[in-house]
Amino acid sequence: MNVNQAEFIISAVSPSQYPQDGLPEIALAGRSNVGKSSFINSLINRKNLARTSSKPGKTQTLNFYLIENKFYFVDVPGYGYAKVSKTEKAKWGPMLETYFTQRENLKAGIVVVDGRHAPSKEDIQMYEFLKYYQIPTIVVATKMDKIPRGKWNKQESLVKKNLNFQKEDKFILFSSETKQGKEQAWELIEGYLGLEE
Repeated sequence: MNVNQAEFIISAVSPSQYPQDGLPEIALAGRSNVGKSSFINSLINRKNLARTSSKPGKTQTLNFYLIENKFYFVDVPGYGYAKVSKTEKAKWGPMLETYFTQRENLKAGIVVVDGRHAPSKEDIQMYEFLKYYQIPTIVVATKMDKIPRGKWNKQESLVKKNLNFQKEDKFILFSSETKQGKEQAWELIEGYLGLEE
């Protein structure tokens, strides 16, 4: 998809605030400093639509971005960041559960992980959560430009093994620096949205 139009619509904490236009949605989840905003920005050819923060963990709401007036990217709170209080984290649980379990517009979830490391406990929980609710899932391993290409297969195996990755899901090796995986990501996203050209 060649994106010319992308705009931030609303930060929502409850269903009454979600957009009501019936457009399909793709949710993005990931640890706070994993490159989720960079992933969104490189997909839509923008530098800073999704805010990359010097203070990870600032996304504390569901942020809806309207893309080409066709669908939404929904950026969910970054998890696993120490400086957010336990009460804040406790609020996210029900908010995310409500969204993921009740939102009929949701077509797929993207779990963004750091390709340089084994997935964190929170990454594994997020993946299992999507699996439990039978939400189609794409796992995106970011920062692949920081790893020698000869080690990519090994890293992919490490991530998949730790997640207990299911073969019906999709896996992308991605770099926002080199745009590695960008076309593949769009193909998969368009497939889940039913927007194939």
